[in-house]
Amino acid sequence: MASETSLPAEDFLEALDGFIAYISRVEGLSPETVRAYEGHLDAYGSWTVRASVDALRPSVRDLRRYLAELHAARYAPRTVSAHLSALRSFFRWCELEGIVTGAAALTLQSPKIPKSLPKTVGASAMEDLLSAPNLTTPEGLRDSCMLELFYATGARISELSRLDIESIDFATRTVRLFGKGSRERIVPIYRRALDAVNRYLEEGRPALLAASGRVEQRGTKRPLFLSARGNRMDAAALRYRFRKLATMAGLPADITPHAMRHTFATDLLAGGADLRSVQELLGHASLSTTQLYTHLTPERLLGAVVQAHPRGEA
Repeated sequence: MASETSLPAEDFLEALDGFIAYISRVEGLSPETVRAYEGHLDAYGSWTVRASVDALRPSVRDLRRYLAELHAARYAPRTVSAHLSALRSFFRWCELEGIVTGAAALTLQSPKIPKSLPKTVGASAMEDLLSAPNLTTPEGLRDSCMLELFYATGARISELSRLDIESIDFATRTVRLFGKGSRERIVPIYRRALDAVNRYLEEGRPALLAASGRVEQRGTKRPLFLSARGNRMDAAALRYRFRKLATMAGLPADITPHAMRHTFATDLLAGGADLRSVQELLGHASLSTTQLYTHLTPERLLGAVVQAHPRGEA
């Protein structure tokens, strides 16, 4: 167990607790994002102890030393940028709260991150993946429902784990998702996905609930995805199931649940959907984030030029 002298100053720890509570309860960031911020700031706090730096009042030079240590430890540029982003958010909150003024972290620029195209799942591989669950078991019906909703909604895995039965509106064929910052969006889903949800709710979920011995109380939230023990499946549990199914389908190890979101966006654009609609469906705050997917659909863009430009030629 660490001694008190190995911990950051008490004023930093107190400010950190306040910041974590703020981004969790007020900004409504996902548990995964909150844990990431807390981990980055804990790492910074530990470094300030080793480097004899005032954690709440570092100079620009101090922070550059910290970032240099991350680079020396061979952290990827994207990871270094995430650490710096957490520091900036923390010190921006500290300024607003009047804890510190003139925070040096707000003057530092993030390292340049090489742009990489997102991984997607091809049509044939997608069919193999969607066919992987064993539909004769409750778990297989649940897994099929999960995969179909991944592909039908472009949801983040954290959004899928938070779904309740009431999030599905069968009358309007829509799903209500809560994204980053608790932003709500309504996503329409196609009939095949709705059928997978309906079969799971009629056969799979009741069987899982009965086997667990749990009884749901009236008026309480009813999680859509249940584990064998009858508990809500969190993002880690859904990620584990996805990896098992992807392996069964013969997909490479770098195909993650987020690849389903990328594939959803890419397939919509390839099918002729406009960028603004895809932005809204994905819940992106900025159109520039959605524009990344246009690099994956050059044929669609070429077709648009040929069709719409006065000098376009087939």
